[in-house]
Amino acid sequence: MIKTSIRFFEDIPVRAVWNDEDSKWWFCAVDIAEALAKSKNPRSYWNAFKRRHNELSTICRQLKLVARDGKSYLTDVIEASGVNTVVALIPAKNRENFVRWLSGMGSTIDEKSKQKAYELFESGMIGEIEVGTVKGLQQLHGYIFGGLYDFAGQIRGLNISKGGFAFAPAMYLKENLALIEKMPESTLEEIVKKYVEMNIAHPFMEGNGRSTRIWLDLILKKNLCKCVDWSLIDKRAYLDAMRKSPVDASDIYRLIEGALTGQINDREMFMKGIDYSYYYEEE
Repeated sequence: MIKTSIRFFEDIPVRAVWNDEDSKWWFCAVDIAEALAKSKNPRSYWNAFKRRHNELSTICRQLKLVARDGKSYLTDVIEASGVNTVVALIPAKNRENFVRWLSGMGSTIDEKSKQKAYELFESGMIGEIEVGTVKGLQQLHGYIFGGLYDFAGQIRGLNISKGGFAFAPAMYLKENLALIEKMPESTLEEIVKKYVEMNIAHPFMEGNGRSTRIWLDLILKKNLCKCVDWSLIDKRAYLDAMRKSPVDASDIYRLIEGALTGQINDREMFMKGIDYSYYYEEE
């Protein structure tokens, strides 16, 4: 099976594919060109750029990547060390930022926890998570952030806030979580309401959104045989909808409803969901 990933540089998706032969990530050349040159037609830009610089043929190869139409095509890719050659050739004001972004890949807590989230599917552990329960959410959080945060999987004992919004007080958190766990989840409306309430509770000191979105997908899969194609939900629209959700959940309901898919056992859909979920958390 093809192992792929999507990283985001300045809101532009940069696809990557893992090659078992050399145990390396290879990055989509067209996406790199788009991220650096900001071209409106990145494929044409890359093809013309490659023709002008013959030396690129020595660092490029072709591997299959999933395109926007959901099909896999042989695509020009470049491994990390070769990307520096491309960066040096493309006239771009943001090249230093791109190099720093690339060099930090795999070393941050977010990157490490993302790899652990991928492993949830690869290892089959995703099938052992309790669905719709607080314990299940703790299992998800503990797996993804285990070894990275000392509070992985543990319900917080401190009050926290974000953007001026105070989440559920720690003093009443366990009681609130018990009530949320008992909420019905037989319809999409009920499931979204339960998801919103869990977000308001924010049971962990960090990593709530990333673990709770997987938790939501597991509930949808179990009860509706659906999951969310998160790539169809714009980051700003999602964040705005979640900010409004404590008083009006209609926007997040519409976003989720419009992005539902029946591809509940599709590996690529799960991996893409992780990539976009982490993208939502980027500042």
